[in-house]
Amino acid sequence: MTLVAETIKTARMADTAYDMPSTIADLFLYSAEKFDRIDALSCKLNGEWRRISSAEVIDRSERIALGLKSIGINKGDRVAILAANSPNWTLADAGCQFGGVIDVPIYTTLACDSVEYILRDSAAKAIFLQDKETYDRIADALRANPTVETVIFFDDSGNDVSNGISLAELERRGIELRTEQPDLIAKLIDATGASDVATLIYTSGTTGEPKGVMLTHANIISNVVDAAEKYSFEGRDVSLSVLPLSHIFERTGMYVYLMYGMAVHFAESIEKVPENLKEVRPTIFIGVPRIFEKVYEKARIAAARSNPLRERIFDWAIEVAKEYASTIERGEPVSMALSAKHNLADKIVYQKFRDFFGGNLRFCITGGAALADEIYLIFTGAGIRIMQGYGLTETSPVISSNNPQNVRVGTVGKPIRNVEVRIAADGEIEARGPGVMLGYYHKDEATKEVFTEDGWFRTGDIGELDEDGYLKITDRKKELFKTSGGKYIAPSPIEQRIKASRFISQAVLIGSERKFPAALIVPNFEMLESYAEHKGFELKTPEEFCADERIKDLIERQVAKETEGLSQFEKVKKIALLPAELTVDGGELTPTLKVKRRVIDEKYRAVIEDLYRN
Repeated sequence: MTLVAETIKTARMADTAYDMPSTIADLFLYSAEKFDRIDALSCKLNGEWRRISSAEVIDRSERIALGLKSIGINKGDRVAILAANSPNWTLADAGCQFGGVIDVPIYTTLACDSVEYILRDSAAKAIFLQDKETYDRIADALRANPTVETVIFFDDSGNDVSNGISLAELERRGIELRTEQPDLIAKLIDATGASDVATLIYTSGTTGEPKGVMLTHANIISNVVDAAEKYSFEGRDVSLSVLPLSHIFERTGMYVYLMYGMAVHFAESIEKVPENLKEVRPTIFIGVPRIFEKVYEKARIAAARSNPLRERIFDWAIEVAKEYASTIERGEPVSMALSAKHNLADKIVYQKFRDFFGGNLRFCITGGAALADEIYLIFTGAGIRIMQGYGLTETSPVISSNNPQNVRVGTVGKPIRNVEVRIAADGEIEARGPGVMLGYYHKDEATKEVFTEDGWFRTGDIGELDEDGYLKITDRKKELFKTSGGKYIAPSPIEQRIKASRFISQAVLIGSERKFPAALIVPNFEMLESYAEHKGFELKTPEEFCADERIKDLIERQVAKETEGLSQFEKVKKIALLPAELTVDGGELTPTLKVKRRVIDEKYRAVIEDLYRN
């Protein structure tokens, strides 16, 4: 009997067929028993893709679970994971789930004080770290949290750390314990139930201090099963993991990959994603909207920098893509003329878009932020179908999603199976279903505040349901602001409009308690360089571009053009150009690329005050 079969039989099966999973450990066992892949997980080492089989995944997950037990980590204890995406991240997660341990994922981009807060609030007893370099960066946070008794390094770079051990050493100890107590792993797995907390995920804190979201095994498994029901996932599908596994969106995606027996590849890094896409040639790709925006921007810049004819051809092809996608969206027949134009544009432009993603995509799934309608239409018209969904960490995460059979532009689809959505009197989206969290970790008042008296979860987002049940997101409730004239403004839709300009990379609307809205804008400097060269402007640095009145005039005209049709009180009256991108590392964006408006208000206070001075 193979290791996988023996584990499954001992843990759950007896002599009967293995049922659908009820815990995350069950899910890993179910995947291994049903698909038994030789390439369940793959990563690139020394220039070669190294495959990890289903049997090895189970074996190593057992070792990690038992290794944690050997160092005093018991059911219900918290263990943090701070590392980049890799098979080791997924194996560390699986090891925790096999042992009934609650894992606490931490974004690699978080500042040391944020890491310290999460470790202290969760009372983590151990932490998995990428390497010694990561340890050195958060050493102060670890010193401030004596509850962290053991630091487990994915490699052997932390051998000189007094309370550090390598993952290999942890697994070795797990092997020893398995030899001594061969039935222990089955007992650990059996001791964990669907209602137990599986993970503690801290929100990014755009409007206050982070809160630990308690998600049970039932929360996550129900979301994996019900969200995936909208898609025709198959064992032949291939995926590339790009988004951080510390976010529930990618992590639930990982569980979906395993549940349906897909081959999972881990991108080497963000910089290597284009290269990895061409190597892996995924059929399914999960990404945030910014990825698709960047792909489009780069293609547009390349066309602008080539020659005027190619730029005009590119612009023509983009308009054809939008017209083609819109026609299909409306359910209208595609005319022969449009079909001919589309076929020509496909050969000279669209194929390059598809080649960027490896040329083998069935569809993409996006979430975490709003996808501009224009981006959706461009990619759809170019033969890359993007399915936009919606959800929160607190809902495990999917609430609604479009799917390949039913897509409606401008919406995030219909609620997934077993999830209900309603719109409150003030426009807030409320949801209930099996994926809704248990609550915030030891924050009873905060938990109480996000639930209605009849038990619905308050999402904090404003939206509407159309006559067919498709959900449309308008904005974050807490991001709505009121001008001094008493008019309420939703910033996100206006920001999306502004970013449609080829000369604008990022935009943040401001104006709370002011007479009019203004905008902080990060220009697309690559596109401006091409523009300046064409116009004969002697401008080189971002600072020079931002200070030049001719460039400011260009951006103002672009903003006015993109916001035509807005009510007068919504229109941007003044702008300020910023010479550097808003980033996660800079503290202006959350790890899921949402704008931290409080941070921006503080960081650019002088710039904002200057806008309103007169």
